[in-house]
Amino acid sequence: MLVIVAPGQGAQTPGFLQPWLEDQAFAPRFSSLSKAAGLDLAHYGTEADAETIRDTKIAQPLLVATGLAAFELLAAGDVGALSGHSVGELAAAAAAGAVTAEEAMVLVRERGNAMAEAAAAAPTGMTAVLGGDRTEVLAALEKHGLTPANDNGPGQIVAAGTRDQLAALAEEPPAKARLTALSVAGAFHTEHMAPAVGHLEKVAADMSPSDPVTPVISNRDGQVVRDGAEVLSRIVGQIANPVRWDLCMETMRELGVTGILELPPAGVLTGIAKRNLKGVETFALKSPDQLDDARAFCHEHGEGVS
Repeated sequence: MLVIVAPGQGAQTPGFLQPWLEDQAFAPRFSSLSKAAGLDLAHYGTEADAETIRDTKIAQPLLVATGLAAFELLAAGDVGALSGHSVGELAAAAAAGAVTAEEAMVLVRERGNAMAEAAAAAPTGMTAVLGGDRTEVLAALEKHGLTPANDNGPGQIVAAGTRDQLAALAEEPPAKARLTALSVAGAFHTEHMAPAVGHLEKVAADMSPSDPVTPVISNRDGQVVRDGAEVLSRIVGQIANPVRWDLCMETMRELGVTGILELPPAGVLTGIAKRNLKGVETFALKSPDQLDDARAFCHEHGEGVS
């Protein structure tokens, strides 16, 4: 069974879009998605520096437009399920048919703006906690009032909260754990993002989602979602709730996944899958010269979910 996944914020790197815009099929579609977002995403994906594309308002639309335009080029027939990490859920929802690509670009534009505004309200951030005993790590986060905002599997938890809370964790880290501060604007997927949820709810209320053609595996709890309204509702609420990628992978395993293809800019999610889903083949789609091989990979693993 084939699962296609879309990466979240942080996967972007300066200039990653350049080879894609040289593809005559990708470029016009990407341009139309950029217009829907009201941003010059081609500039940001080719000429902007790392600090510029770290901006939540830019990074999120850039990632979703890239993933969607690449997905359309794949023409992958029999996809068992789609999933995305954090903002990648919007790319997955549109690829699945729950919302249109243009609606996804409007949503991601508003999502990025609202999350950036919420992040600016107080000094917050995120720190990756790598290694250590899971129980001890979660206990340390609870002690300091932090949220396990991303749970990416054993030994890969991201803590989020105020700068003071993160500083306290750094002074008293869990045993055998390595802490790495992340270059993000705020404490995403925590209560600090609650104001952004309210704004997105208003935007989503004007949309008419469809039941997805392909099931979507939800970040909330790893559940397979087949109702369009539920897909959209979960994506909106997820802004202020932890990303349970560990449960998404567990669902993929239970469904019998044999191949995972990651949309560009790829590498992060396939890397996590290699460590946690032993025996499952992965394909990180990073440039258009891989498209023929990617299509062959999709054909090899493609079969539906019952």
